[in-house]
Parts: sequence; C-alpha cells; structure tokens
Amino acid sequence: MPHLNFTQPPFDVLSAAERQSIKKNTQVRYLAKDEMLSADDLQYFYVVLKGHIEQLLDGNFTASYLGSNHTEHLNSNDWFDSRRSPKSLIENSLKEGKIQEGRLQGDKNLDSQVTSYQFCAVEDTLLLQVTGTTVDKISAQNYLVRQLLSESLPERLKALQLRRSGQHLDATSSDDPQEVQQIMLQSVIDITLLPVHIVDADNSLYQAARTMTDAGLKHVLVRPTGHVTDINRSDRTLGILTDNDICRAVSDQQNPAITPCQNYASFNLKTIDADDEIGDALLTMTRYRIHRLPVIDTHGKVIGVLGQSDMLAHIGHHSQLISIEIEQATDLPSLATAVELIGRYIRAQHQNGIKMGNISRMVQTLNAQVFTKLWQLIVPNDVMENTCVIVMGSEGRGEQIMRTDQDNALIIRDGYDHPELAQFADTFNQHLADLGYPLCDGNIMMTNPMWRQPLKQFKAQISLWFKNTDPMHGIYLSAIFDGEYVCGDESLLIQVREHLKTAHRQSDLMFVRQFARAALQFGDVSQWWQKFVPLLGGKPSAYTIDLKKAGIFPLVHGIRTLALENDLFTEPSSKDRLKALVQARALTQERADTLLEALEFFMAQRLSVALLTDNKHAKEVDPTTLSALERDLLKECLAVVKSFKGQLNRQYQLEFG
Repeated sequence: MPHLNFTQPPFDVLSAAERQSIKKNTQVRYLAKDEMLSADDLQYFYVVLKGHIEQLLDGNFTASYLGSNHTEHLNSNDWFDSRRSPKSLIENSLKEGKIQEGRLQGDKNLDSQVTSYQFCAVEDTLLLQVTGTTVDKISAQNYLVRQLLSESLPERLKALQLRRSGQHLDATSSDDPQEVQQIMLQSVIDITLLPVHIVDADNSLYQAARTMTDAGLKHVLVRPTGHVTDINRSDRTLGILTDNDICRAVSDQQNPAITPCQNYASFNLKTIDADDEIGDALLTMTRYRIHRLPVIDTHGKVIGVLGQSDMLAHIGHHSQLISIEIEQATDLPSLATAVELIGRYIRAQHQNGIKMGNISRMVQTLNAQVFTKLWQLIVPNDVMENTCVIVMGSEGRGEQIMRTDQDNALIIRDGYDHPELAQFADTFNQHLADLGYPLCDGNIMMTNPMWRQPLKQFKAQISLWFKNTDPMHGIYLSAIFDGEYVCGDESLLIQVREHLKTAHRQSDLMFVRQFARAALQFGDVSQWWQKFVPLLGGKPSAYTIDLKKAGIFPLVHGIRTLALENDLFTEPSSKDRLKALVQARALTQERADTLLEALEFFMAQRLSVALLTDNKHAKEVDPTTLSALERDLLKECLAVVKSFKGQLNRQYQLEFG
C-alpha cells in the first residue's frame, strides 16, 4: 500500500503519535477517468498519489491537483480538503456588492447560493483518503497543522511564512523568527518605559538638570507656559529637554540658573499611542531620527517614555544601524555602502520569515533616508527649503521589494527659481541609477520637466489630467496619487494632495468608472491552470505567471480606485487605504484583510524570484518551482483577485473577460 510522505506538508509537522493516527485512518481510493467524488466522499482529506483531479464550482473549473506522475518539476504531491467550502469567497463578493449598493443585509439568502466544490478525475487517479475527523482532531492539538489547513487565507499564509523560515521544525527555538515578528506586533507598553518627570517651561535649566540627575535620566518633559493641567487636557503638547540641550546652552554661555527651559526645549513632539505596535515605534524613530517617544494612553495622558536603546534591546533589530550608516555618509561611495546594507537587510528579513508588509515599509523608510541624503549632497540649502522631493509608484506606497525603477518628482515653491535646478535633477536621477535604482522607462522622474514644476503648474497639470480621456493621464494621476514625501518642504505635497481632492470633485461623474477600468485590463489568470496541466512535459518557462499583471496591479489599482471614489488622499499605501476604506464603510474588515494578505503574498513571491535569480525586475513566477502549499496559496490569491475584479466590474458597471 502506498504511504503518506511525512516529509511534505501538511504532514511534516506531525508528532510520532499523530503520524500513527493518520496511518490508521488512511486508505487508498481509485477514481476512473471522468469519475466524480460523490457527496458521501466530501468528508475526507485527500492526497493525489498519481493522476489528476479538477476542482469545479457549479461546473466551472477552479483548480487542479496533480499526482507524482505529473510532477517532474514540482516539489510534492498535491493535496486538498474536500470539505472546504466556497462560502467565504462567495460571501465576501456578495457582501461587498451589497455594501456598495448601501444595502448590506443578513446572510439568509447566502446559503441558498452556496454549493460544495465538485471533484472530477481527468484521468485514472489514485488517491490517499484520510478520515476528516482524524484530521480535525490533530488540527485541534497541533496549531501548525491547523494553520496549514485553515479555510482562512491569512492563517495559511502565516503557515507559509513559518515554513520559509524553517521554524516548523523547532517551534521552541529561542531564535524563532516568528517570535521576532510577534515581538514587532506587540504593544509598546510591553517594553519597560522610562518614568515621566515633568518640569514647567519657565523652570530654570538648573532645576531641570537637578531633576534629571535625581531620576537618573538624560531628559525631562516640559510643560508649556499656559498649559492647564486637567483631565481633558492632552499631554501631546508637552515638550522635551535633554542633556544635549543643556550642553548646548552652556556652550552658548547661558547661565543655567536663570535660563528658562523653554529657550532650549523642543516642542511639537512625536508621540506614540500605548496600543501602537513596537514596529510602528521603530518606524517613527527611524524616519524622524529621534531617540525618545512619549507614550500616550487613551485619555491623552503620558504614561512613560519609550527610549530607543530600550526598544532596540527588546527586539534586537539592526535597521537602525543602517539608518546611522546613511546619516553618516559624506559622498556617493559611502552612501552606496549603506544601500548595499539595505539589500542584505531585505534578504535576511525575508529568509527569517518576517511579514512582507513589515519589510517593505521599513525599506521605504530607509530608501527615503538614502534619497534625502543624496539630495542634501547635491543641492544648496535654499533649494532644499524651497522644493519638495517625492517618490511615487510602489516606492511611494511603501510596497517595493528590491530597488525598483525610479518614480520621483520635484515640486517647486511658486516664485522660486534656481538656474541649476535641471542639472540638480539630472544628477539626482543619475546618481540613484549608479546606486542601483534603475531609471524609469516611462520617464516619470524629475529629469522630465513635467515632473519638475512649480506648485501652481503642478495643480494645473492635475486638473488637465482629470478632464482628459487620454489613457496616459490615468497613469500620471495614479503616479501622483501614490506620491509620498521624501525631503524638503512637505507643505508643497500637502497642497498637491488637497488639489487632487478638489480636482476630483470637479471632474466628470464618469471619471472614476474610466479610472477603474485599468484594473480589469488583464485577462483571467485562473484559466491558465487548465492550459498548464496537459503541457507539463513542455518547457516550464512557457507557463509562467506575471505576478504584477495577474495579482499586484489589479489589487493595487482597484484599492486606489476605491480610495479615489471615497476622497481618501492622505495616505498612499494600500494598507492604509484599506484601513480608511473600512472606516468609511466601503469595505468590510474581513474583505480588506484578505485583499492585503493576497497583495503581500504576490509581493513575497516576487521577492523570492528576485532573490533566487538575482533579477531585481522579477515579475514572473514558474509554478513548477513552487511547493504544493505555495501553489495552493497562489491559486487562492488569484481567486481573490478574480473576486475583487468582479466586485469592481459590478460596482462601476464595467466588463472584463
């Protein structure tokens, strides 16, 4: 009798006792060509030993599962749980349609629309049939199996992250990358906070220094003049005074005994909420180059101060070291060294199983520091003060993986001019290319005069894009819509975003419909699986999937379109847009979570290709190189894309194949 392969998922995480239980409750099942699994058979977990099974929904093809005779290039026999219901996918699609129509109701009509999957043998097929109750019992005791077999896409993606890191082999390892990720998701109050000591702004520097010494601290918080202490007053208006500030006062030959704290304290503090994640605190410190964050509770009161050294000791993270390397760079070669460290950071984080979103957002922050430092090395201070450098595309959204094509622009203050601005822009783009950030084929860079304009002209250009039906104008709007601040005068970008909102409100009512159409321009990739199966003997490279066209772009642009329709212009990232869409009741939380997980899966697969092939422009994945688990998740994520495109099609009355 054939045996289960206990070196392949989901059986490679079983204990000896669990393996024995599986063996006792497994039997071989044969299906002749065109034979279907009966309704009574839909209570088992199946492994395809040889042959080919097609999964259908109401007679329509949804997936294929292959045995070893078809897997010359594949890593394992496919498996499927015949009890898995299509209800969740249908439910999401129906719910979103009802939300957009303003009539979200109960689900009493849903069950009548949901049927079970059907399974048909395309050829003579040999299966291993495992009793469903046995699988359920093991799943209840073994969380790794439970994640692998979950109907929840986010749960199965977590299982894949664990598998990539190799931690399913030793869940108790003290170096468990999953534990690192869990730490990053902890609340900041899980770190030991520095105590709160507050002095008044008119207190002397001497009094502040005495307070620091007595408390063993290198800082005190400063209460502004006129600050009224009451239960409704927020502590976000507090300032901070550090030992460095006191040293600065002494070097200025100020008398500490009579000099008030407010003369040297810093106000407009960056703070963080007590329930925010440690990862958010790390990003804030890295982005703003600060070492202390007051922690604010739900009542607006400061409950402690998060120190950088305490946080770094807590998580053992090294991205801050790269940030320091960037800050200390004095020329292009030293900056190139820091950029190389970013590449190593990406590889290490991905290999350690860290969630894709966490990696990409940190890389966005580090890249922004590289761009800022480069601009500082090129331009004089007055150019820095009168311009705003922004990045767009995946870099602007914080969804880049390796060094993506440049998409940047320069917004110039109205009335300001410098004779060498064009030369500065050209030097900036060329130096970025030298650092490994490729030039943009579409010329969406500040070397292009269209992307290097005064604020007033930028606004006029945007208004024109909203009024014209030229397809390129939709591309340009998508770019500026994803714009994110890098350095210079941020108010210039804020004004551009405000004008985007105004210009959109003044545009034709049909504009959003036309804008949405781009998300549907690529065909339905699910049909690829049918074409792929009988051709496995051919060249694998002929059957690759374009991850960008099939997955990333439809999701990103669809989310972008929904954000545009709902006047959400503040945050360019897909994650923040989804969060805002949930708050605006344009999406359910469940739907938003699924879309984000699918997007990050495609991004992670693209990164894997880039790391394995050293192809930084990696867009395509060859399914013959994926494990059964990865193929299963790829199919499901493609199904999420198809469902989302269907939602957009109904909402904007579009048509796609």
